[in-house]
Amino acid sequence: MDAVQRHRSMYKGTTPPWKETYRKRCVERLKNSRSRLLEKFRQMGEDSGGSKRSLLVQEVMEEEWNALQSSNQSLPSLWNGNGIRDVYTAQPEFDELSAFEEIQQELIAQELLILEEYNNSMRYEEQYIDSVLEGMEASGQIICPVCHANNLTVNSHFTSCPCGLYVNTIGRNVTPEVLQNLLEQRVTEHMEDCLHNPTFSMAFNTDGSPNLMISCKVCDYLSVVL
Repeated sequence: MDAVQRHRSMYKGTTPPWKETYRKRCVERLKNSRSRLLEKFRQMGEDSGGSKRSLLVQEVMEEEWNALQSSNQSLPSLWNGNGIRDVYTAQPEFDELSAFEEIQQELIAQELLILEEYNNSMRYEEQYIDSVLEGMEASGQIICPVCHANNLTVNSHFTSCPCGLYVNTIGRNVTPEVLQNLLEQRVTEHMEDCLHNPTFSMAFNTDGSPNLMISCKVCDYLSVVL
């Protein structure tokens, strides 16, 4: 039995006092690093789908440990070339290695969840854009983003749908191509900051004129499409 195993056997189940603080900070940093994680994911391209290794977890753990260690000099410098296995020597009465492994597994699960939500959002955008293009190719019209069942009527005076969607477009030079671009732009814009699916609806200005809106209850995104 090596030194690490003997240490863990002696102090198995004992929780170091910094564990919960460190765990919360790591989870928060990972969530706040979503854009960095997704950029790494995108850079991997096709290989990312089959990758089983974490993309950002070690960086997050290192960054938060260094921040925690800078305010508590009794904690060891974790990533100093010797690796995580040396941390147990700092406070021998606690099982630090188990704490690190538990936090690492939680962060990996969080990372996988973020990537899964991103993939779901990408599929939603692709499906929506495909449906728009299919509608355009089949009839020169756009499938209504509110009901997803009918084709929109788009002309120089109004944009409407049998489901109740109606927007006055007099003098706005709205064509099916213009509306298609607006819809794609808003969906893409929302995806830059949120992984959940947006919804489309009608809303009215203070003067009572209707607008087509895109919104998201999760991130509070709200924008006028038309």
